[in-house]
Amino acid sequence: MINNLIAGEHQPAAAGTGSLPIFNPATGEVIDNVPLSGAAEVDAAVRAASHAYSHWSKTPVMERVRLMFRFKATLEEHFEELAALVTRHHGKTLDEARGEVRRGIEVVDFACGAPTLLQGRTLRDVSAGVDQDLYRYPLGVCAGIPPFNFPVMIPLWMFPLAVVAGNTYVLKPSERTPLGGLRLAELFLEAGFPEGVLNVVHGAKDAVDALIAHPDVRAISFVGSAPVARDVYRTAAANGKRVQALGGAKNHIVVMPDADVDLAVGSILNSAFGNAGERCLSGSVAVVVGRAAGNMLAPLADRAAGMVVGPGDEPGVQVGPLIRAEHRDRVAGYIDRGVGEGARLLVDGRKHMSRPGFFLGPTILDHVTTDMSVGREEIFGPVLSIARAGSLDEAIEQANRMALGNMATIFTQSGRSAREFRERVEAGMTGINVPIAQPFAFFPFSGWKGSFFGDLHVHGSDGIDFFTRKKVVVTRW
Repeated sequence: MINNLIAGEHQPAAAGTGSLPIFNPATGEVIDNVPLSGAAEVDAAVRAASHAYSHWSKTPVMERVRLMFRFKATLEEHFEELAALVTRHHGKTLDEARGEVRRGIEVVDFACGAPTLLQGRTLRDVSAGVDQDLYRYPLGVCAGIPPFNFPVMIPLWMFPLAVVAGNTYVLKPSERTPLGGLRLAELFLEAGFPEGVLNVVHGAKDAVDALIAHPDVRAISFVGSAPVARDVYRTAAANGKRVQALGGAKNHIVVMPDADVDLAVGSILNSAFGNAGERCLSGSVAVVVGRAAGNMLAPLADRAAGMVVGPGDEPGVQVGPLIRAEHRDRVAGYIDRGVGEGARLLVDGRKHMSRPGFFLGPTILDHVTTDMSVGREEIFGPVLSIARAGSLDEAIEQANRMALGNMATIFTQSGRSAREFRERVEAGMTGINVPIAQPFAFFPFSGWKGSFFGDLHVHGSDGIDFFTRKKVVVTRW
């Protein structure tokens, strides 16, 4: 059984607390157990963070940044260890895990710029003999609730910016993949951060509810499904907290007739089947416009059918397992429903379900419409739906019909088409001839519509604004 990490010490959950297994998805074997902590453990973590806040918030910014640089160096030293840990309890390929760790460290890089990022503003003589200044202050205790699919990257989207701004933190990792967040907290202490600045509490709904309700938690960062994100936003906001709640996605990839076929096909395979489709930036619907269908569907299907499925730590594997057997079965159920609703099955990945572990290979459904469940609902697995459109206008209309608006991309050699798509598609992250429109750490991760609930997004300048409050001082001497 793994432990919570509170005030710098590993602490077991209370006696009688339930637990859940942690699996290796590639084998189905249980590798550890995670406690289902409740309100008592959450309160202990928040109290530890509150105690640490009294001195951490007064620590000079340059001292906080020196520790952040040390933390970055520690992460680099343990880079391969972290990547292997991700693969072991999430299942993604080792190369994908390395990419995850790198994207997380990029936010730590960004946080090291705090002396510039945390600067305020000043204006003298706003009135006769009167000056005005704006200062940034930390909020207090903040909390993060990351999802299972990026157990290292998304915690690093959350707590580094919070603590470098002078806040303290309570992290509640996903109960499905809790080892990444716990290891990050251990390395955080190894880098020299004071005890209590970052605390880890393991658990599920009871722990989340306790964090949302706790009067001393000032801000909540959440990533998960759209319905849960909406509920977290409503409840946390009703409790007077700042909230950034990232929800689900139904991302569309538009392929124009003039697209570079090789570029488009490779990019769609990467987008749809990377991370076994378990990411909120997966391209789940490819809208082929006009004659683009005749150019690209055959090579797309051939290459998808030939992708290597297997354990993520084996060389040459391109698609790893899904997180749990029940999730794999849910994704397979969508394939059944898609065929039943009239879609044509081009590639069937269900043949991999008989092997040990939680595998389901790349699957492609053709002639999908927005009326079908596979055309409008988030599947969160390696299933690509192919939709048809007669024009760019029709393709944009299909994408905008979605209740979610995380990402949309277009493949074209026309600047006019690209600009039209950029201006009209209702997605907060938009790509042109790229498989995944993921912002770097110095830009916000800016989902729209039902993909995000709140006002300030994670990382980038939004992250700095989210974790600070502004004070305006008006002075006459």
